[in-house]
Amino acid sequence: MLPLRDDNPTRRIPFVTLLLVAANIVVFAFVQPHGGVDETRFTYEHAAITCELEQGHPLDVGQIDTGTCASQFGPVVFPDKNVWLAVLVSMFLHASWIHLLGNMLFLWIFGDNVEEYLTPVGFAAFYLITGIVASAAFVVTNSGSVLPFVGASGAIAGLMGMYLVLWPRARVLTFVLFPPFLWSLPANVVLLIWFVLQFFTSPNSGVAWTAHVGGFVFGALVALALRQLRSPRPLPR
Repeated sequence: MLPLRDDNPTRRIPFVTLLLVAANIVVFAFVQPHGGVDETRFTYEHAAITCELEQGHPLDVGQIDTGTCASQFGPVVFPDKNVWLAVLVSMFLHASWIHLLGNMLFLWIFGDNVEEYLTPVGFAAFYLITGIVASAAFVVTNSGSVLPFVGASGAIAGLMGMYLVLWPRARVLTFVLFPPFLWSLPANVVLLIWFVLQFFTSPNSGVAWTAHVGGFVFGALVALALRQLRSPRPLPR
């Protein structure tokens, strides 16, 4: 299933959400190389890698050649790389146009309401923190990996978890493949199905589904805590 839009209008322009969408598109279209050695080199130089975060420094030649974190020998490939900053950089990198546009669709649908609820500054902080938490969830469940991981989906999953708690009955226009039709479904149905499907992701798909789960759960927990302090704006009748 693919959500297309929600029936949950905001009263303010979601400037941070728009800025994030624009930044992700600009980075992919004009900063990231596409294809060949240049793309591979750029990704290893700038994206987060589990092994680097575990050891606290960039990969060396031996680790890249053998594909294992344990084999440490030879010079460091990118000695100036900040492996911690790479976690934030990875949140703005994507593997393909489909990867990018899918993430931006989810960010637009669920981000504007969360931004209005948290305020722009709070939203920006929540988005970045959730991306870090999602990355940590991926690192813990993929120990020793020397492959880069990229994408905004972990942070966006946190927005979806928060949306589930705050607006579970908001209607979401959703394209359902079987049978092919457009359905107006409650957000709790759409988001919970999406969450459960993460556990059925093929291990060979290259999808960082544990980052999705970590981000989603974190977003839902934060929303549960905040809801005790301030209720979300009621849905339009």
